[in-house]
Amino acid sequence: MSVSLAPRAATLRSRDELRAIAEAGNVELGSLTGHEASAAEVVAWVAEHFATDAAAIACSMADAVLPHVVAERLPGIDVLFLDTGYHFTETHVTRDEVARALDVRVVDVLPERTVAQQEAEFGAKLFSRDPAQCCAMRKVAPLQQALSGYELWFTGVRREEAPTRTTTPLVQWDDRNGLVKVNPLAAWSFDELTDYAGVHQVPVNLLMSHGYPSIGCEPCTKPVAAGEDPRSGRWAGLAKTECGLHL
Repeated sequence: MSVSLAPRAATLRSRDELRAIAEAGNVELGSLTGHEASAAEVVAWVAEHFATDAAAIACSMADAVLPHVVAERLPGIDVLFLDTGYHFTETHVTRDEVARALDVRVVDVLPERTVAQQEAEFGAKLFSRDPAQCCAMRKVAPLQQALSGYELWFTGVRREEAPTRTTTPLVQWDDRNGLVKVNPLAAWSFDELTDYAGVHQVPVNLLMSHGYPSIGCEPCTKPVAAGEDPRSGRWAGLAKTECGLHL
């Protein structure tokens, strides 16, 4: 199912309560000891401490491995898709397949301005002149607003993706957004990700098999040669490595 609605209402616990749960989860799941829980065990921990309608998954639609892993224990969970207005056609196709094939509720999260409105106010191709501002308006701010209706969000961040992600814990407190942030796939390699997708017949963006191991907006994403940093195709040629969602 795919919808364009605000998140489902939930009675949310306080920031202090949620922060304490995050800190306890980080210890319980082993991030501080080096003996980490598996992705399935992380999701089981979430299912024990959070209602399904209090949690959401952020998914770029490069693949649906994370939604598949989470929905095994939390069926019907919301999957937030940041519809920036600049996505590849293949990304929209993947979004539709995720909504059709998995037991999740895809929620399209839209920026305040359409692409046309943004260009009228800030000029054409802001993504090439000031990519940080473009990402802030089309990704960071919309997600922050959407997350205000939840206690916890799942991300697909993996440590091997970039130097900025090497210390990613399984569970952490997200102070900027005021909720618990869970990264079940943090320790996974790219090969583990693709192997899981193949074994479980999970929807995968067609671009993944055409040299795009990391997929963002079409104007800012280029194919990557074999052996190169998988995120080197994001904002290629610019002094930018993160959109700001995970900083």
